[in-house]
Amino acid sequence: MELGSVSAAHGSVESGTMAGVGKCILVTGPPGVGKTTLIMRICENLKLSNPSIKLQGFYSQEIRQGGERVGFEVVTLDGRRARLASSTISSPESRQWPAVGKYKVDIASFESLVLPELKIREDTGLFIVDEVGKMELFSSYFFPAILNILQSNIPLLATVPIPKFGKDIPAVVRLKNHPGAAIFTLDKSNRDVMKDRIYPQLAGMLLKP
Repeated sequence: MELGSVSAAHGSVESGTMAGVGKCILVTGPPGVGKTTLIMRICENLKLSNPSIKLQGFYSQEIRQGGERVGFEVVTLDGRRARLASSTISSPESRQWPAVGKYKVDIASFESLVLPELKIREDTGLFIVDEVGKMELFSSYFFPAILNILQSNIPLLATVPIPKFGKDIPAVVRLKNHPGAAIFTLDKSNRDVMKDRIYPQLAGMLLKP
């Protein structure tokens, strides 16, 4: 349960306590609304304004063949890639993989790329996680790594799925209830202005000791 919310004509932000407190910004919204595009634009702006900032993390994107979506991959901020899920792979090993709809989730591939990216280092300025969703959470090590980040003094910018059938994933509920977490809901009417709402708040977090 979120304890407070502030709404505006161009969007809304909800917070466990109040906006601007804490080190966690969560972007949610329906699939395809532009959550990944939004956080990548924010990253680009941060790097332009602070070239020395060390960003760690990953984003997710579709894998397409002949115009059809056949899977998803995770991509680090420096361009390294690994398979997250596939609807076309067929092997004895893949028969043991968990499934989300028609997609089989390659946990080992995901963990091999993402877990090192989520390790806290002395020079880390910001963690980017796109997304904390059902596929990613099949990894038993993924969410503990996110909680470890939240316990540090390093800001986290993450995307989370919108509740399906009105029911949130328990791990996402826990993130939303993190003290000071600011939650921004993206939709087609506000996605062009939401960057200007999130960026100043995130920049302010980066300036805090």
